[in-house]
Amino acid sequence: MMDKKNILMVAAECAPLAKTGGLADVVGTLPAYLNRMGFDCRVMIPYHRCIKEKYGDKVRHLSDFWFNLGWRSQYVGLEQLDLDGVTVYLLDNEYYFGERIYQGGDREIEQYSWFSRAVCDSLTRLDFRPDLLHLNDWHTAIIPLLLKTQYSSGSDFRGGLKTLLTIHNIAYQGKTSFGLVEDLLGVDRRFFTSEFMESYGAADFLKAGCVFADKINVPSPTNAKEVCTSEYGYGLEGILSARGADLHGILNGIDRDSFDPARDPYLPVNYSAADPAGKSECKRALLAELGLNTQPSAPLFGMVSRLVFQKGLDLVVDSLNWLMEQGAALVVVGSGDPSTETLLRAAESRFKGRLCSYIAYNEGVSRRVYAGSDFFLMPSRFEPCGLSQMIAMRYGSLPIVRETGGLKDTVVPYNRFTGEGTGFSFTNYDGFEFRGAIARALEVYRDKSALNKMISQAMATDFSFSGPAREYAAIYDSLIS
Repeated sequence: MMDKKNILMVAAECAPLAKTGGLADVVGTLPAYLNRMGFDCRVMIPYHRCIKEKYGDKVRHLSDFWFNLGWRSQYVGLEQLDLDGVTVYLLDNEYYFGERIYQGGDREIEQYSWFSRAVCDSLTRLDFRPDLLHLNDWHTAIIPLLLKTQYSSGSDFRGGLKTLLTIHNIAYQGKTSFGLVEDLLGVDRRFFTSEFMESYGAADFLKAGCVFADKINVPSPTNAKEVCTSEYGYGLEGILSARGADLHGILNGIDRDSFDPARDPYLPVNYSAADPAGKSECKRALLAELGLNTQPSAPLFGMVSRLVFQKGLDLVVDSLNWLMEQGAALVVVGSGDPSTETLLRAAESRFKGRLCSYIAYNEGVSRRVYAGSDFFLMPSRFEPCGLSQMIAMRYGSLPIVRETGGLKDTVVPYNRFTGEGTGFSFTNYDGFEFRGAIARALEVYRDKSALNKMISQAMATDFSFSGPAREYAAIYDSLIS
């Protein structure tokens, strides 16, 4: 590229500043790759309290201003943080972002209506003029509508800004009453139709983004096909099918420097594909840490996940008796749906010493599960991309996945005739098929030669952001003249 192009990536969270899931990892990693390619990619997120507590002394105040959101006059502090060579702009308002990143319900709609308006009004106050806004999920999806309808008069450059909307999880759309959107953001009532942002009687932020963004992408090629169907489109399959020429599927990646078993400081022993001996030590240490009394020679299954409907926990719970009959042990790390948490706690009591239900999120424990487990469970109902299976392979834990979204695009099923493969998969959301995939994994576990070959193949797979960055660059270039 002859001329540097300016990209502003806008999102609700960014690792390591504020993180609840994979979105933060993408926003925290992709800009550095793009900058190495010649872009000037910067990030804009809310100034969450967790960022203030850890990075406040490194933040520089740029300016502040006020605007009306509904009947309230609201403050915006525009702050800047330099994070490992990437410029991050932080939009400050304690009223909306003094507690949780996501407050739920209409309170969350108001949170991110404030953020969307603050993004638009901050653009003229930066020492940086973006050529394109890269928006992420419903929390920023109404910005293209605002830019093209409220900022398009006269010489205001904002009305002509190009936009790319990345939908990380289409199940979350930001639905509310149109009256609230009209009140908070002054959106004209003529846009509350099925042609624009109305969806089954609700105002839908994500649909607005799908209509008004210049390009759209989802986080895997398979998911790009899935979201155009009624099974996976969550009501947006019509608009996404109509915009098929503007819809792209780009796999996410992982930060291979951070997720590296050869250097990971969370592990008791480091190891690599070239020198894998430390992995067995990590398994023994994990069993001791979590109070599991099974022998290290028994197969250990791991799962690090939000405990929600999407992730297939019902298949896991329904298969526990069978799994324990196979002589296996299981570690589940995560939190979420209270009923699922209760089921897992009860199962831990029933299978004391062979099942650990770690109902919380802990980065160190999660890393040690990736390193210490032999197999990694991801039987998701749907998974737009998934990062855990990539991390698991990086650490030599062979994933067992359902063939959906990014799981299908990243895990090569084991072929017992050739020895090829990086994991095990099943097609239908069905307990019998799920247990069949586990049974195939256990067969390989008993054949150490085949097992070691698969582990080596899995650890050698490159899931860095180099490839995705090139694909994003191609979209940027197609939009920016």
